[in-house]
Amino acid sequence: MGSSKADLKAFPAAVVDDMGHQLFLMQCGLEPADWKPMTSIGSGVREIRVKDATGIFRTVYLATRPEAIYVLHCFQKKTQQTALRDIDLARKRLKNVLR
Repeated sequence: MGSSKADLKAFPAAVVDDMGHQLFLMQCGLEPADWKPMTSIGSGVREIRVKDATGIFRTVYLATRPEAIYVLHCFQKKTQQTALRDIDLARKRLKNVLR
């Protein structure tokens, strides 16, 4: 959704590989290695969590729809708490999916 693909591709190569693998696992019906629910964004929304030497990275997605896995937002996390702008952007994109 939106710029998510370009945002993901801007991550460091090792993070892109790991995120890509985690998304592939989901396409195969498996769980990502490290995820948590993001109920603050919406029902069924989760985030994949990847950490490496360059930082902490997140991919927020919805995988409860039968037609696709929707990647709502990809971003690098700078603080312990998820920034409100990241939550708001993911909520906006979720609304577009649910229309």
